[in-house]
Amino acid sequence: FAGYISQVLKNYSDHACDGEYVSLRCPHRTTISIQSSFYGRIVPSHQLCPSRYPHSYATLIKEDVACSVGTSLQKMLDECQDRRSCQFLVNSRLFGMDPCPGTGKYLLVWYKCRPNEYKSKVACEDDKLRLSCKKSMVIAIYSAIFGRTQGGNLECPYQNLGMPMIECQSATALQLMIKRCHGKRSCSIYASTYEFGDPCYPGIQKHLNVIYTC
Repeated sequence: FAGYISQVLKNYSDHACDGEYVSLRCPHRTTISIQSSFYGRIVPSHQLCPSRYPHSYATLIKEDVACSVGTSLQKMLDECQDRRSCQFLVNSRLFGMDPCPGTGKYLLVWYKCRPNEYKSKVACEDDKLRLSCKKSMVIAIYSAIFGRTQGGNLECPYQNLGMPMIECQSATALQLMIKRCHGKRSCSIYASTYEFGDPCYPGIQKHLNVIYTC
């Protein structure tokens, strides 16, 4: 169980140069959740993915180290999101227009492994959040947010007191929820600044959103 949870909570990353395969894989009962992606080149080839062109040609063509493609995240979502594993060959044709022909590029991808069955619970500021599992099962926390998200939350509508709609989140919410609830059959915690600190401007209403599985 501990090994399964450590794999679920871990942030994975992978990279592949042009002409190589990228391969993402998640453990049993979890699926890929893409966090972010980059395709292009922002470091010189002697640091990552050496040029495949002959040295004489490489010296004639100035390498572009400010080259990126805006479609890489959507491509990774299309290919891999919600699958147990995925693999494909990396080349510029996959991503549409080549922004820097003659420069060798690479793909970087960051992902998590999300449990196939998970629950989501929300508590508005100063309310108590209770989590529980059936007998012989224990709580595994997947993610936790305390603060205010850009789109707001339907269960905790914000009163607009002239405050700007900005996003602010506690950096310690996940660690705190793991410490309080991880491996227990049930747990409770107040969605309060006393527990989580205040990541927002004073007066901004916050909420606690926890995703977990049993």
